[in-house]
Amino acid sequence: MNKSVPHLRRMKTYTGGQGYVYQYYFVGKRTALANDPQATEYIFDVTSDRKTTFAVSVFLRADALRQWAELHGRALTDAEQYGAVKMRLFQAFDEAKDMMRDGRELLIDKEALDQALGALGVN
Repeated sequence: MNKSVPHLRRMKTYTGGQGYVYQYYFVGKRTALANDPQATEYIFDVTSDRKTTFAVSVFLRADALRQWAELHGRALTDAEQYGAVKMRLFQAFDEAKDMMRDGRELLIDKEALDQALGALGVN
């Protein structure tokens, strides 16, 4: 008998620049219909106190991806896109004084994409 096993999410930890220790996991991605239909929304569940969990959405703009591809002669892989998204999430962890209030919706435009990929060594 083959039982269906629920997908286990891997909780990860990141110590932010404001002194908070965040735990987070990747929930999924989708086309961002409400905020920006020309973006992909990456959703993470985040907690800094192990009591309250809240969603953080990182919006990766399609025009930023297109501009990067035109400049570099290739499209970013899914792994590279996800890497840029995580770098943006970590930047918010480092900079936001109140992540639940101020960091729930994060944007990756062309400049943020260039910055994140540069930090990852992607060119």
